[in-house]
Amino acid sequence: MAKQNVAEQFVDILTRAGVKRLYGVVGDSLNPVVDAIRRNAAIDWIQVRHEEVAAFAAGAEAQLTGKLAACAGSCGPGNLHLINGLYDAHRSMAPVLALASHIPSSEIGLGYFQETHPDQLFRECSHYSELISSPRQMPRVLQTAIQHAIGRGGVSVLALPGDIASEQAPDKAIDHALVTSLPSVRPGDSEIDKLVDLIDRAKRVTLFCGSGTAGAHAEVMEFAERVKSPVGHALRGKEWIQYDNPYDVGMSGLLGYGAAYEATHECDLLILLGTDFPYNAFLPDDVKIVQVDVRPEHLGRRSKLDLAVWGDVKETLRCLIPRVQAKSDRRFLDKMLKKHADALEGVVKAYTRKVEKHVPIHPEYVASVLDELADDDAVFTVDTGMCNVWAARYISPNGRRRIIGSFSHGSMANALPQAIGAQFIDRNRQVISMSGDGGFSMLMGDFLTLIQYELPVKIVLFNNSSLGMVELEMLVAGLPSYGTANRNPDFAAIARAAGAYGVRVEKPKQLAGALKDAFKHKGPALVDIVTDPNALSIPPKISAEMVSGFALSASKIVLDGGVGRMLQMARSNLRNVPRP
Repeated sequence: MAKQNVAEQFVDILTRAGVKRLYGVVGDSLNPVVDAIRRNAAIDWIQVRHEEVAAFAAGAEAQLTGKLAACAGSCGPGNLHLINGLYDAHRSMAPVLALASHIPSSEIGLGYFQETHPDQLFRECSHYSELISSPRQMPRVLQTAIQHAIGRGGVSVLALPGDIASEQAPDKAIDHALVTSLPSVRPGDSEIDKLVDLIDRAKRVTLFCGSGTAGAHAEVMEFAERVKSPVGHALRGKEWIQYDNPYDVGMSGLLGYGAAYEATHECDLLILLGTDFPYNAFLPDDVKIVQVDVRPEHLGRRSKLDLAVWGDVKETLRCLIPRVQAKSDRRFLDKMLKKHADALEGVVKAYTRKVEKHVPIHPEYVASVLDELADDDAVFTVDTGMCNVWAARYISPNGRRRIIGSFSHGSMANALPQAIGAQFIDRNRQVISMSGDGGFSMLMGDFLTLIQYELPVKIVLFNNSSLGMVELEMLVAGLPSYGTANRNPDFAAIARAAGAYGVRVEKPKQLAGALKDAFKHKGPALVDIVTDPNALSIPPKISAEMVSGFALSASKIVLDGGVGRMLQMARSNLRNVPRP
């Protein structure tokens, strides 16, 4: 049997850890690894046009599968481009292994051409970042990196000099066992006892859910029924908790809607389930708060806690449900359900009134039609900015759809790269990139990646020729908008010139037909929709400072848009409220 070099051994270990693809851009220091992939049928090299896209794509794949994904960049500037996508993956707790190939090992520290120190550069956006300086070191270091990424949920980075990658691997390399799945984490008995006591003594309980409720929908619903609790959610909790939820009171935060804010402030016990919700200004400071999280470092860093519970949501609720006393008084729950329905009734007209005559097109209307036409198991990738608002308020989760974005890191240009990673997992599943014109144009070079690999991603481009969220931030601060306007081309024409399907939509009556045609197209497609730049969104609660900011602004046109099918669900839930 031919002896392996370090690069071949590296690739073999990746495949044993379940990695199917390595996203990246080739380069001299990376060539030994790329060549090892070429000769290994168990893994594919995915050539992107920008390394940032490679990291975003790997992060999306990891979020959707829950398994390790990988990306790579060549020495110096090549791997440096990975950093933004790696920050996003790390903050999204996506298990990603990044290979940062390095300059020749004998030249490290001597100011060599393209020299950086990747083992230092990536430390802030990783759980583990190390330099491989010996062939004998590599298997153990790679195993350690994999275990960090999977076990702690996030990024590991390995810097591998190209000359080390080409060296012969040791004859007696250790064949390590790899842990590739997560355990369940149950809280301690004393914490369960304290939590049961708090719940039993509380008259009004509210649950506020984040992405940590993934896989715990049934337990959350059973618990909410037992304690008669309204259930709100953060943006990352939307896809896991909003569907089939008779206790739903919407979302809190800057993109929020409905009665989630009121439910979290008018209760006497707020239970935060699997959420690292960053906006502490939207959390109460005068009610008792319990936080349940599988990551102990998240406990208490947003608000003062009366009880911190270290455990995953599913196991914690399984411990609680048989022990807490069932509550019969649902007056607080019913009051919040009514407030939620009333709040949604009050804004829904904003996107339905004369919408078929409004030019430029209301983006709210676009999102509503998109929600109706998309597949029941579609994956939506969402650009940061106003697309976040439209996805949060209009895309209806159902337990099968997925909605991912740069929700914790907040990077522009994430939707297209994440769609690439999502589509490689399953070419037959509908993947829709909800892109803004600013985000799309930032990394639009990788539209060519869709064409090169014939990935059937559908890009729905909300083209308002502006950086809409930044403009809103300026308005709130009382500043005139400046530097936010984009002079855009006909993006559909660019798509067609590149060899993809492209159509431009300027009138509302063209919208549904254009989306249907694009969705039927077997390859990549782009629908360039000219939307109203004055359609902005404001939070569900506005401070005096925000109001004064708007008053000082020259622009006063703000639409607190509709909420799509969520209104139907709120009305349905309201019908279940007992009548006196």
